[in-house]
Amino acid sequence: MPRLKRLSGLEVIKILEKFGFQVHSQRGSHIKMRRITEMGKETLTIPNHQQLNTGTCRGIFRQASQYISPSILSKYFYRGERLVGKVLWLWYKNLVKFILPTLRLKN
Repeated sequence: MPRLKRLSGLEVIKILEKFGFQVHSQRGSHIKMRRITEMGKETLTIPNHQQLNTGTCRGIFRQASQYISPSILSKYFYRGERLVGKVLWLWYKNLVKFILPTLRLKN
């Protein structure tokens, strides 16, 4: 199973800047990053801590995966080579669980 890298808030901000996100605002130790696309505003909140917990990194990865392909994003957040299949499986599972039920038409 691939392991998450231990990233700092600043490292996550630099990663997201590569994908067009910009620092929008800051309140305390949390930084809001935003990018505007044809689909609308895309906002992520990043804690500006020296080292983020793995659960926090995983949550940021999942939120960012709504806007950025998980197969591209995973090389910045995970270690190892076998992670692409696992990440795509998690993405597909979330798609089926959360997104598809909202798209089904009612009879």
